[in-house]
Amino acid sequence: MDATELMVSSVVVTSPDASIAEALRLLEDTGVRHLPVIEDGRVVGMLSDRDLREYRLPVTDELRLPRLADDLAARPVADAMNRVFVFVDHLESVAKAVELMIEYSVGAVPVLHRGTGKLLGMISYVDVLKFVLPTL
Repeated sequence: MDATELMVSSVVVTSPDASIAEALRLLEDTGVRHLPVIEDGRVVGMLSDRDLREYRLPVTDELRLPRLADDLAARPVADAMNRVFVFVDHLESVAKAVELMIEYSVGAVPVLHRGTGKLLGMISYVDVLKFVLPTL
């Protein structure tokens, strides 16, 4: 089975110029945990909920240090995203995607078109589990 057969093609994305606050809202509003960062039609980074943990202050700190909380939230996604990320091309197998997720301890990988580098979709560990469940 190739990556395109399991990937989710409706992918929520962000840009490197978006604020951390905007990215956090996207994650919370959509329920996704991984955001490809797109610039000029190409994936330039990945941002996960884990990457944003240091930008979220505990509520007590936000109340005591509102300026710091605002400053952190206003920073651009480019400051938090991973510029080096793993991906699969659309002709690779789902097994390859799973191997990469395990090897690099990531919960999802973007699926890119081999020729153009365009983002086609995402495969997450949840997608894999949903596929495997009926066989158990």
